[in-house]
Amino acid sequence: MPTPVDSTHAGQAVYTRRNLALYDLIVLRLSNRGIWRCPTSRLLEHYARHLSANHLDVGVGTGFFLDRSRFPSHQPRLTLFDLNADSLAHTAARVKRLQPQTRQLDILAPIEDPPAPFDSIGINYLLHCLPGPMTHKAHAFDHLAPLLAPGATLFGATILGDGVTRSPLARRLMAFYNAKGIFSNTTDTPQALEHALAERFDHHQIEIVGCVALFSARRE
Repeated sequence: MPTPVDSTHAGQAVYTRRNLALYDLIVLRLSNRGIWRCPTSRLLEHYARHLSANHLDVGVGTGFFLDRSRFPSHQPRLTLFDLNADSLAHTAARVKRLQPQTRQLDILAPIEDPPAPFDSIGINYLLHCLPGPMTHKAHAFDHLAPLLAPGATLFGATILGDGVTRSPLARRLMAFYNAKGIFSNTTDTPQALEHALAERFDHHQIEIVGCVALFSARRE
């Protein structure tokens, strides 16, 4: 198993087999709409819009978005990166029909033996689980950017901890998750994300929906 960088382990340790079975209900059906104020349907639309037939998914969760999105090819090339072995196994089984390749790794560490470039890279709900301020967790962009083919898009969504409108319930739940190490987003702002993307990519877009930033970026 890869050695986690800093406290990366804490943000992924919660994704046990038991919790993965509840994730779609608790996070995607309930929390997204009722607490983070960004319906899962909005995330799915953003995800499907940027998905290509040559795709890398990083921080795969339960594979919900891969399972619900239509690829522009019947035989896509799909690769899954995650530090959590249970998430990898769960997602790989859910999208078995797509014959995904899997790699267990820490995205805050340099990627050894990198695969051939991809036309899209998804990092949905990953950044807020990575440790440290945005300047640290943005090393994930540094490690993923070389895996983008010319004109390819890196996209995703992240829950922000500051600089957005949060309900009292969202504040309390976010504080709890940060205290447990599930989240590490107390200083994540739209401006911090904007700066991290602008430093590394030629073009980027960010849309704020509730507490969530939906973003995409690409190089020339």
